[in-house]
Amino acid sequence: MRYGAIVIGVSSGGLNALGKILPSLPQNYPIPIVIVQHVSPRSDGYWVESMDKVCKLFVKEADEKESIERGTIYLAPANYHLLVEQNRTFSLSTEAKVNFARPSIDVLFESAAEVYGKELIGLILTGSNSDGALGLKKIKEEGGLTIVQDPETAESSAMPAHAISTSSVDYILPLKEIQKLLIKLSESD
Repeated sequence: MRYGAIVIGVSSGGLNALGKILPSLPQNYPIPIVIVQHVSPRSDGYWVESMDKVCKLFVKEADEKESIERGTIYLAPANYHLLVEQNRTFSLSTEAKVNFARPSIDVLFESAAEVYGKELIGLILTGSNSDGALGLKKIKEEGGLTIVQDPETAESSAMPAHAISTSSVDYILPLKEIQKLLIKLSESD
């Protein structure tokens, strides 16, 4: 199966979780990765720069109308919803918060599911609310692959637990196993 994109939703404890998965991905990793990490609306984006320094892939904030390319990890800018358009570019929105969040994981996941269908991998990591559960369900309904961090291994178990209770999930794994699975899935690409 050739995957077109991976979308990741993460909140409380996210920097630690992402720091265990993303730096281990090889420089030639073929699947673009798009992440919503709940951050303060006033975030200066320093965490994007620090993540770029430890990853072999290029890490950047997503820009309006930017094409989604292999070899890149895109992060939703603070205080903007990040959506995937039919032509596989990004759009940014300042519409109302969803699940008390902007950026919202559900907004990204639902828009990406409509574009990528069965070529999409959705991943929910640690977090302390229910954002992402409905989006992950939509990915599953569109034929995509769904992965959730084992709530028992998450710094904050609420988001993974909500995702598991909302939809049937393909994989429930600790971070180390998620990292291995993402590499394995890319090798069938």
